[in-house]
Amino acid sequence: MKKRVIITIGRQFGSGGRVIGQRLAKDLDIAYYDKELLAEAAKGSGISDEFFEKADERTNNGLAYIFSMGFPSMGFYTPHSEMLSPESLFLFQSEAIKSIVDKGDSCVLVGRCADYVLRDYPDLLSFFIHNTPENRIRTIVERQHISEDAALDLMKKTDKSRAAYYKYYTDKEWGMSSSYHFSIDVSLLGLDDTVELIKRIIEKRGERING
Repeated sequence: MKKRVIITIGRQFGSGGRVIGQRLAKDLDIAYYDKELLAEAAKGSGISDEFFEKADERTNNGLAYIFSMGFPSMGFYTPHSEMLSPESLFLFQSEAIKSIVDKGDSCVLVGRCADYVLRDYPDLLSFFIHNTPENRIRTIVERQHISEDAALDLMKKTDKSRAAYYKYYTDKEWGMSSSYHFSIDVSLLGLDDTVELIKRIIEKRGERING
């Protein structure tokens, strides 16, 4: 690539969005960030990465559940409560995202409202990946080793949580095409060809910028 590109990927649970992000990063030989964003946020805030992981893409209600679990059993010092507010955690995470991108290298970032956090970066390309319920359930069953009923329940709960999180911090609709540069149904092309499609989009964008 002649010019840096920042690729963000929002995704339905079980849609294949994470796999697509990993393959893109590998094919383009650029950095990939998913759970790694939580570690970066923890490093910058001094708060345990275990807490960030438990609070990942959750809103107030999700965090209330985490607090009810009790911190002593989690094995780390509890900072002041204001540091653990949803807004503070989102700020730490957003700063980690910007810090990564400000290094100047191309990268792929999955989830965590990265498309919104980086909305003012001119080299951003944001994608939302969705798939049919049948394909998603099959993927979740294979990945989680659970029944189809349990997979359906997990799919609905995870999507609901991600949608609420995205709406809370961006005031935009999660999964709606107008919230992203591109929205792609993986079921039409499959994982491999979807990766190739996105690579072609990146290439054409580069030609437009460099031309």
